[in-house]
Amino acid sequence: MTFAAATSVVSRGDGRYDAEIQSGWDIGGNANGGYLLCIALRAMRDASARPDVLTATAHYLAPGKPGPVSVLTDVVKAGRTITTVTGALEARDKRVLQTIAAFGDLAASGSAAPERVDAVPPDLPPPDECMTVRPAESFPPPFMGRIELRLHPEDAGFSRGAPSGEPRVRGWFRLREDEPVDTLALVLATDAFPPTAFNARLPVAWTPTVELTTHVRARPAPDWLRCAFTTRFVTGGFLEEDGEIWDATDRIVAQSRQLALVPRG
Repeated sequence: MTFAAATSVVSRGDGRYDAEIQSGWDIGGNANGGYLLCIALRAMRDASARPDVLTATAHYLAPGKPGPVSVLTDVVKAGRTITTVTGALEARDKRVLQTIAAFGDLAASGSAAPERVDAVPPDLPPPDECMTVRPAESFPPPFMGRIELRLHPEDAGFSRGAPSGEPRVRGWFRLREDEPVDTLALVLATDAFPPTAFNARLPVAWTPTVELTTHVRARPAPDWLRCAFTTRFVTGGFLEEDGEIWDATDRIVAQSRQLALVPRG
C-alpha cells in the first residue's frame, strides 16, 4: 500500500474527515507518530485548500491502533499566502493526536526569496553502501517495511548490539514503489528513523513521541533524501531529536525537533 493510500481521508463535511490507521505502519503495535500526523495533515491540507504543509506541531495523547479514525479540522485563519488549521485525530471516542499546522504554496512563496544556508548535507556513503533496514519478527518493526531506509554504517551498530556511543542517526530515505515524496511525506521522513537514543547506549525499546514539530522549507527533488538526526540532551526522562532533511540537489527541504520519552527497556 502506498503512503498516499495509507493516509487517505474522506470528507464528511463541516470540517470532519474519515480515515483509517492501516496495519503494518506500526512500531510494537502502535502506529508510527509521523504516520499518524500525516493522516491528520492530509485532512487539514484539504481543509486549507493549499498544496503544501509549511509547519506542523503535534502533541501525542494516546497510542494509535489500526482501525477507523476521524479527523476534526478547523480553519483558524485563511490569509493571502498562509492558511492556519487545527486538527484532532480521534479513534473510538479517544483523542489520539492534537495538532496545529500552516499551509501555503512553496512553489510560489520561494521562487524569488533570498537564501542563506550555513550548513551542508550530512556526509553519507552511497545508498548501496549503507545498511538496508528491513522489518524482522521482533526488530526492526513492521513500519520499516513501508518505507526504504539505508543507515550510515557508523550509525547502525546498535542493530548488532554495538552502539556507536554518539546519539546520532544518519541515512537515506525514500518511499516505496517509486512514489514521489511531497511536502506531506517529508513530515513522515522526520519521524521514520531509529531513535538516536539507541546509539547513546540506552535501551533499544519503544521511544514514544510526546511532541513533534516539522518545518518544511521546499518541495524535494526526486530521488533519495539525505537525513541526519542528533540529540544533545537526555534529562528528566526525556530527550530531544533535531532533524535535517536534504534532497538530491543538496537543498535543505525540512527540519524537525521532537521531544520523546527515554526508552526504559
